[in-house]
Amino acid sequence: MSGTINEIQDEIIEEFAILEGDAEMTNFYIIELGQKLPPLAEKHKVEENTIKGCQSKVWLITAPEGERMTFEADSNSAITKGLVSLLVRIFDHQKASDIVDADLYFIDKIGMNRFIGTQRSNGFAAMIKQIKLLALVYRDSKEIVKTNATDK
Repeated sequence: MSGTINEIQDEIIEEFAILEGDAEMTNFYIIELGQKLPPLAEKHKVEENTIKGCQSKVWLITAPEGERMTFEADSNSAITKGLVSLLVRIFDHQKASDIVDADLYFIDKIGMNRFIGTQRSNGFAAMIKQIKLLALVYRDSKEIVKTNATDK
């Protein structure tokens, strides 16, 4: 874990700033990021772990770690795997409540929509929505447990 959601976003913005908006270099860098993401075990590449709304296949799994959540992801597309790796980097080991409330300003700051096109942009939005939904469910289930514990 390398910091808060915003600290990690700031690191990403700095990394992309070096590329100076060069579309080809940016796409290459996104692919490179995806190559660093550990592959997901085949047993997790099932329909229930697939993110709906992505043109490529994207699998996402999460596990609780106390108040925090861990994420693992994979894709059958190099660019898409790079994109999901950015989200894993930002959200892995963060508190569910922080994930739900996160403002992902890095997307506009790096000008991502100029590089990835409408289809991938929609898929990226679907990835974010899925992660936030999982965090919301986890956060709310923790709240229910806390409430039940205080009711006794």
